[in-house]
Amino acid sequence: MGIFRKLGWYFKQEKRRYMVGVVALFLVALVNLIPPKIIGTMVDAMDKHTVTAHKLVIWLALMLLAGVAQYLFRFAWRTQIWGGAALLERTLRTRLFWHFMKMDATFYQRHRTGDLMAHATNDLNAVQNVAGAGVLTLFDSIITGGTTLVAMITLIDWRLTVFAILPMPLLAVMARKLGRRLHTAFGAAQAAFSRLNDKTQESVSGVKVVKTFGQEKEDAADFDKIVDNTILINRRVNFIDSLFDPVTSLIMGLTYVITIVYGGHLVVSNQITIGQLVSFVAYVAALVWPMFAIGRLFNILERGNASYDRVAELLAEKSSIVELAEPIREPAHGDLRYAVNQFSYPGDETAALVDVHFTIPAGKTLGIVGRVGAGKSTIFKLLLREFDNYKGTIEFGGHDIKEYSLDALLDSIGYVPQDNFLFSTTVANNIRFSAYGKSQNEVEHAASESAVHDDILGFPEGYNTAVGERGVSLSGGQKQRLAIARAVINGPELLILDDALSAVDARTEEEILENLKQERADKTTIIAAHRLSSVMHADEIIVLENGRIIERGTHDELLALNGWYAEMWHLQQLEGKLDKTSGKDGE
Repeated sequence: MGIFRKLGWYFKQEKRRYMVGVVALFLVALVNLIPPKIIGTMVDAMDKHTVTAHKLVIWLALMLLAGVAQYLFRFAWRTQIWGGAALLERTLRTRLFWHFMKMDATFYQRHRTGDLMAHATNDLNAVQNVAGAGVLTLFDSIITGGTTLVAMITLIDWRLTVFAILPMPLLAVMARKLGRRLHTAFGAAQAAFSRLNDKTQESVSGVKVVKTFGQEKEDAADFDKIVDNTILINRRVNFIDSLFDPVTSLIMGLTYVITIVYGGHLVVSNQITIGQLVSFVAYVAALVWPMFAIGRLFNILERGNASYDRVAELLAEKSSIVELAEPIREPAHGDLRYAVNQFSYPGDETAALVDVHFTIPAGKTLGIVGRVGAGKSTIFKLLLREFDNYKGTIEFGGHDIKEYSLDALLDSIGYVPQDNFLFSTTVANNIRFSAYGKSQNEVEHAASESAVHDDILGFPEGYNTAVGERGVSLSGGQKQRLAIARAVINGPELLILDDALSAVDARTEEEILENLKQERADKTTIIAAHRLSSVMHADEIIVLENGRIIERGTHDELLALNGWYAEMWHLQQLEGKLDKTSGKDGE
């Protein structure tokens, strides 16, 4: 019953709803006592040959009224209890979703996507069953069983009732032992389902890579192995679960045997009538559901308990990114001063950034270049407050970025990552994703600024064209330019392009950069790139290597140093000439 204690906060919140539902269940149980009593009375009347048309009409009318009353009371408890279960699921689902939205990058490094999806679907369904079928089964079994026993004692014979229920305590012993085993087994089953969910999500997302490398058979074999393991674990759950009903049936069989043998003795000795025995058998039949319900109840509760614990563990995790009690809520603007002395990713002793210092006056552009893994994206992760565990300070507009609310800070930044994620909606909605109130003209202006407007007009339905999941129907360059349009539509104070021009040709790159220069003359831009032509016009360029700044200056100053930047520039210029010669220039 621990799961009911854990959900106590919700039941207190919705106590009126559940009280109405339980009262309706009680009324259903009372009405259910009427038909067996009427049947017994009719049997006695038939035995004594005293049945009349008038009595028969009254009995049938009472049976009909009982049926109508059952319908109304059952409708009442269903709307209240099942409605409460649906509301709990919505509450937990919303709470879990917002928890996902607030968690930091470290959280998503620890948890796989498929596992999180399993928590948000399968686990929440199991918890919902506790607030619905669990509450119903608990109270219905107690109320139905209790009222039926009272009727058996008061309306039939207390001795027969005592003998008939002698096998019942065995149910409690069985439920307790099997319930413990079911809790452990179901926890393992839920974990197995999470692994299967994660494998499915990973394989479907990476199907192009799997097919490209011809690994379909190997990936399918790996999937089958996980499926077989999941089935094996679930077989144990089903085996334990399947023991409830047979044991319950055996106990109920003993009850019927006692009823027939001892009840028959009482009839023969004229201590009860044949009609009373018939009524008693009907009441015993009414006890079948409460007895079976005990097994079902422990199944529901143990599954819900295991699932709730898994969800509660997630909700208990805290983000390392914490806002101040009274943060600055106005959007950030002004000069950007970046002074990080050292930063290491959680769990990694190697420093990802060391002595990275630069200042960007408002309206200026900074270029960041370096080898793969040099630390370019890490700089942006700290700016976006994905991590706060660095030594040093980052100031925006004269204030430490930690002094701003996350909404105020992030609303001031337009970010285009290396991996451009597009949603399964229209082109227009992808562009206005951060501001659905933007007009069509503003959407088209942002598209023109990122040099993708003409491409969109060539799509089957223009701006209303659905891009497919993750933008599968678009080329790499089109996805990058749509992501840029999405970032610039709000006119952010700081625009970050993290290698966001790698998939476009040289002419398109030049057009985009020129557009950004004109449109963002008074706003700050940071461009990280492998292609140095993307940053050559920046007001300052820094060169990173192993998380450190090894060169800095303007394009001309860096060429004069004859260092890494100059070497890469000359190499890329040579590659560009070779591409033009071979006719490979283009997106």
